[in-house]
Amino acid sequence: MQHVGTCVGNVPVNENITYTDTENNVVNFPSPTVLVECDNVIMPEDCPIPVDVAIEGCQDAIEIDAGAIEMQSLGRILQLDVTLRNICPNRRVALAVILNELDDFDLEYKRGMKIMTIPAHTAPSCQDIIVKCVKFVLPEDIDAVSSTNALCNQRRFKARFITHYIDNDFDCCNIVL
Repeated sequence: MQHVGTCVGNVPVNENITYTDTENNVVNFPSPTVLVECDNVIMPEDCPIPVDVAIEGCQDAIEIDAGAIEMQSLGRILQLDVTLRNICPNRRVALAVILNELDDFDLEYKRGMKIMTIPAHTAPSCQDIIVKCVKFVLPEDIDAVSSTNALCNQRRFKARFITHYIDNDFDCCNIVL
């Protein structure tokens, strides 16, 4: 069965059910419902193939060889730190980190972008601000060089950083925003 309506939740299956018989018996039926969920469901991994195991009667223990298995859902996490130089006091900074992967011909493939607000500091003068732990998740199935889906090969990346002040003391023609 396929739900083609727009409603979600517990949806009544029948508007009402009536029962009559020759003896005028009255029967109350509960109002049946079905739960309709319209979520986007993504299942990135197949279920593993099961290994059949049987333990015979009166056996206390058994040893089996389950065979060879391959690692699934391989990937890496790249964590970047960056120092923002000479940041003025009382000004927030917008920071963008753009990550691309390089193939053997130095062609670039997009791998992610993060944009964040760096809080203002209150030191009396400009300071260097260290931004730590900007993380990117890099699945092996999109490796720009190898199709083996293994962690053994080298992967190369280029990280680009864009920054600017969010806060400023500029007033265009003395207009207060």
